[in-house]
Amino acid sequence: MKKSIAIALVAALCLSSVSAAKKQKAKKVRIGIAKIVQHVALDDVERGVIDAINNAGFKATYDLQNANGDINTANQIASQFKDEKVDVAVGIATPIAIALANTMKSTPIVFGTVTDPLGAGLVTTLEHGEGNITGMSDELPSKEHIKLFKEIAGIKTLGYIYTSNEDNSISSLELVKKGCEEAGIQLVVQSITNSSEVKQAAEAIVGRVDGIYLTTDNTVFSALPSLVSVFNKAKKPIFSGDVTGAKDGGCFMASGFNYYKAGYATGEIVVSILNGKKPAEIPVRFMTKPEDSDLLFDLDAAKTCGITIPEKYLKQATFIIENGKLKENK
Repeated sequence: MKKSIAIALVAALCLSSVSAAKKQKAKKVRIGIAKIVQHVALDDVERGVIDAINNAGFKATYDLQNANGDINTANQIASQFKDEKVDVAVGIATPIAIALANTMKSTPIVFGTVTDPLGAGLVTTLEHGEGNITGMSDELPSKEHIKLFKEIAGIKTLGYIYTSNEDNSISSLELVKKGCEEAGIQLVVQSITNSSEVKQAAEAIVGRVDGIYLTTDNTVFSALPSLVSVFNKAKKPIFSGDVTGAKDGGCFMASGFNYYKAGYATGEIVVSILNGKKPAEIPVRFMTKPEDSDLLFDLDAAKTCGITIPEKYLKQATFIIENGKLKENK
């Protein structure tokens, strides 16, 4: 009898522990997520963040904000998150992450898709976070991309459009300069300040280059169709560092990490913080695994530009566009 009672007590304690764990996991939290501008890649990051938090069992309320490329709006969003006392603030892209960092000094901040968190002053080392800030970097292997562009398309002059008031774009420009120097390619640069200038910049540069390389410049990608139309009309190739945006067609080649997976990785950092870890204890995360990246070839765009893509690269592709249709390359 005593043995039965003891077993029953143990079982009750176990059930109580499981129930307590479930209640702890189902804890209500408020998450602020802000992106600098709306385009497919950043939308995927946002979706990945939300899925990671939901899948971890938290009952989360989300305040989703878009600064529409405006720094003043980014600062207003940061103040709003501070007033609402969100449990964690997520800044997608460099300008919004900086706005959050300048405004929120105690609330945990997780940045997502920030090219150069050191240069942006968000952290002083990549080995761990800084105070209440940590996150994920989307730095691209631009040197390798430019070498590959030269090998496949035979370019001798490369165009590059960047946003002069975005820290991540300026950091990317330096990487592109080094890549062109190493590859022996002439670089032609055009700066912009907002998305309405993208088409004009493309028209100004297209006649002076053999092709154009796009990094993770949010302002450029928010107006990508206008750039694609200019370069496709001129029959000159586009190499995109963002595969997500290239899925709509027009970029002969795109190579870069999967933005949904990048968002999910960012969300996992948020989960660690919600579970009690301090941002200063969490290293800056990079997307370095092969399975984190995608490779796309647009055979229609390649044909228009007179480019033959070697079979060895086609076999490595994650996605191929042919006759206007996107298909996974399995």
